[in-house]
Amino acid sequence: MKAESQSVKLNLPATADFVDIVRLNLYGIASKMGFSYEEIEDMKVAVSEACNNSVLYAYGEENGVVEVIFNFDDSELAITVKDEGESFERVEQREGVATLHDKDLNEVQIGGLGFYLMQALMDDVNVTSESGKGTEVVLTKRLTKSEETV
Repeated sequence: MKAESQSVKLNLPATADFVDIVRLNLYGIASKMGFSYEEIEDMKVAVSEACNNSVLYAYGEENGVVEVIFNFDDSELAITVKDEGESFERVEQREGVATLHDKDLNEVQIGGLGFYLMQALMDDVNVTSESGKGTEVVLTKRLTKSEETV
């Protein structure tokens, strides 16, 4: 029987000082769900990248807010990072999947590697960036139960 979905929502100032609060909340939720230490560390890196993109690119020198929503049930954790600032240029994606193949590192935009990193560390990454409306990044990690816990 699948557990009902739950969510935790944070609205934080868009400054680097508050990224640690997101990481601490992620740790607490993911630990209770049963993710391994390594999986949690991977998710912390991915969510930090998403938050840093909002902090660095969305608002410039203006004060802004980053909304982080943790949606979870007994099988997966989805982390949504949203801002309402300026959208930033995304790395080109071929056939919906970002790839570094056939590119030299000097061809990759500064900051563009964050998306590759998020995709490598998470099961699903969905980015929606709309001019004048901000950016939304949804990072999803599925919980894999080991044979021993069944």
